[in-house]
Amino acid sequence: MNVKSFLKLVEIQTKAASVTPFALGTVYALFAFHDFKPVNFLLMLLSLLSFDMATTAINNYMDYKKANKTHGYNYEKHNAIVRDNLSESSVVATIIVLLLIASTAGFILFLRTNVLVLLIGMASFAVGILYSFGPIPISRMPLGEIFSGFFMGFVIVFLSVFIHVYDKNIAYVTYSDGIFNVWFDVLVLLKIFFISLPAVMGIANIMLANNICDIEDDLENRRYTLPIYIGKEKALKLFKALYYISYIDIVVLVILKVLPLLALIVLLTFVHVNKNIRKFYKVQTKKDTFPLSVKNFLIMNVVEIITIGLGLLH
Repeated sequence: MNVKSFLKLVEIQTKAASVTPFALGTVYALFAFHDFKPVNFLLMLLSLLSFDMATTAINNYMDYKKANKTHGYNYEKHNAIVRDNLSESSVVATIIVLLLIASTAGFILFLRTNVLVLLIGMASFAVGILYSFGPIPISRMPLGEIFSGFFMGFVIVFLSVFIHVYDKNIAYVTYSDGIFNVWFDVLVLLKIFFISLPAVMGIANIMLANNICDIEDDLENRRYTLPIYIGKEKALKLFKALYYISYIDIVVLVILKVLPLLALIVLLTFVHVNKNIRKFYKVQTKKDTFPLSVKNFLIMNVVEIITIGLGLLH
């Protein structure tokens, strides 16, 4: 397997969906707690990217194995295994190596922090694998948007904050008499959740847009996703609403002084994001309009990251 095929197999262009929440959590840790631990930062980045690439490779492998429709853009053009005629053994070996790298880096990170990182990491690994693997993968159910939005949008942000401030008692785990007790500073947790909401909604919408574009293919391949359950019209309305909720969230956080006043600059992206929403309403195809959901996610969240970073200067 050459480098080009590997990058296609892991869909390297989609890794912004995990790196962006990671950057958001990192800059928020600096803004709210004035703390940054570079070794922990690098370990989590390595584990996160390796695992994200592994789950994408697993997803492509399972699509290849289970596909009923073996022609068209999603199969012949989109799936690197078919396009580049990759051997199954090389794909499986790649997945195993990526999982080993992710697990090793994650375990070292746990040793440098505390057991909460291990528990959340294990839960995230389980969901990531079950997303594409197993008798009924999450991606083939109407739960994909919820799981991807929550784990990639919120859990990544939380962990990327926590690895820098694990020693500040915002959360901890105790064990006694065979029972784990988990404690969180609820106010801090809520702040992290709501600053991550544009990432949660944006990632959920990437999944939603993907599933809207694939309704016909998914029906043929027996993938019963959310748009199939609620219908295309309601799915499109949900797609729009999730972006609008994100903008409202930013305004409320600025009013409550959770985010700096500069975060209102995010509102300037509304014109462009809304234009992309209208384009997606007209045509829903993987090749032509699906990328608009990725662009909207990046526009909103990168601007939020920049404005929080600028808030550090005040």
